[in-house]
Amino acid sequence: MLKIHADRRHFTDETGRTVYLIGDTAWEMFHRLSREEAVRYLDCRAQQGFSFIQSVILAEQNGLTEPNAYGRLPLKTGISGMPDPLLPDTDAGYSYFDHVEFIVSEAEKRGLRMGILPTWGDKFNALWGGGPEIFTKENAYAYGKWLAERLSHHDNIVWILGGDRPLTEERHFDIVDAMAAGLKDGDGGKFLMTYHPMGAMSSSQFLHGREWLDFNMMQSGHGWPSTPSHEMAAHDRSLEPVKPVMDGEQRYEDHPINFQPEMGYYDAYDVRVTMWRNLFCGTAGTTYGHHAVWPMSRNINRYFPNTWENALRRPAAQSVHVLREFTDSRDIALYEPVTDAILDNVPGANYAAAMISRKTRSAFIHIPCGVPERINPSVFDCPICRISAFSPEDGSDIAAVIGDDGLISFPGRAAGRNQDAVVSLEWKEPNP
Repeated sequence: MLKIHADRRHFTDETGRTVYLIGDTAWEMFHRLSREEAVRYLDCRAQQGFSFIQSVILAEQNGLTEPNAYGRLPLKTGISGMPDPLLPDTDAGYSYFDHVEFIVSEAEKRGLRMGILPTWGDKFNALWGGGPEIFTKENAYAYGKWLAERLSHHDNIVWILGGDRPLTEERHFDIVDAMAAGLKDGDGGKFLMTYHPMGAMSSSQFLHGREWLDFNMMQSGHGWPSTPSHEMAAHDRSLEPVKPVMDGEQRYEDHPINFQPEMGYYDAYDVRVTMWRNLFCGTAGTTYGHHAVWPMSRNINRYFPNTWENALRRPAAQSVHVLREFTDSRDIALYEPVTDAILDNVPGANYAAAMISRKTRSAFIHIPCGVPERINPSVFDCPICRISAFSPEDGSDIAAVIGDDGLISFPGRAAGRNQDAVVSLEWKEPNP
């Protein structure tokens, strides 16, 4: 089970070990995949090093009107003629929620946590999307309580409210607060809870002071240009009370840039840079995503240029294991983000994210374009005794040197796009 770290910045498991969540958005998995397909997906993601799978029960894409792979809808029709949250499908046979249980159990067997959205946001705020709006304050509480009671015997769940929506009216707050209360009453407070906002926003903008909000979730999103994820995270880290923050939806691999196929597609480098910046800027987790995987797409066109199965092993997904091995091999809670590890750090493509630990006398810097950079002597006031570097793409070693003037360079290696490097620096205590 996931818990909040004593520092209020990170997560731990029940043993006290620091946990960094590496997520994937499989938003439509419960709705679209068969048992066999779900197992193939979970096997792949577990093997690649993912640790957190985010999925929606009442899904975005016609989730109330198109049945799942077994012909079942999640909700029955009520007396209003609308799908009724008070009438979940639990009939004999293999019900919709039996299928949900199957997938959660299979994830648990593979050591995967599930970030479960009880509903996508269009079911209470149809700002865009198909809806329909079916939730009230009263039925939101009842649905949340029933759902949490049903799933409380698992240990691998995090509740994620919202679903790509801002909260713009009082009734939206009422519905979300009621569902949160229902979930907490249903599972006895067993599972952590957060909120998934729309792009370029964070849950902190609406809900930071809510007691039920255990950590903030931002969506740095797919816009271009947009506020960088590390700036969004720095804002949330500055708030009181202190809460962890994770990026729950960043630029997806093969997603049209700014939602426009004519601009091309975000590639593995775009995804990788965001994920490592998220780690080094002090987040408690980051979320990869693929534009064909989140909807479990089966058709190919300019907007969705892959099927979900042929997208599972795209390059950025295949590099996730490097991030996982990095976070598993050290306690990242010992590190603090620093924005000025190098001199004249600049925003944009050459921004170098860094984290430093005085306790372990070490630091890591992500240099996104492999350009020589000079360390800031006011940050590193002790002589560097060891430098090394590796590729966040495949984990291979990169030759790196540091001069007497503090200039980090990579002999014989070209600089430019797709030439990112993670630099490790170590130093000894200064002489007394």
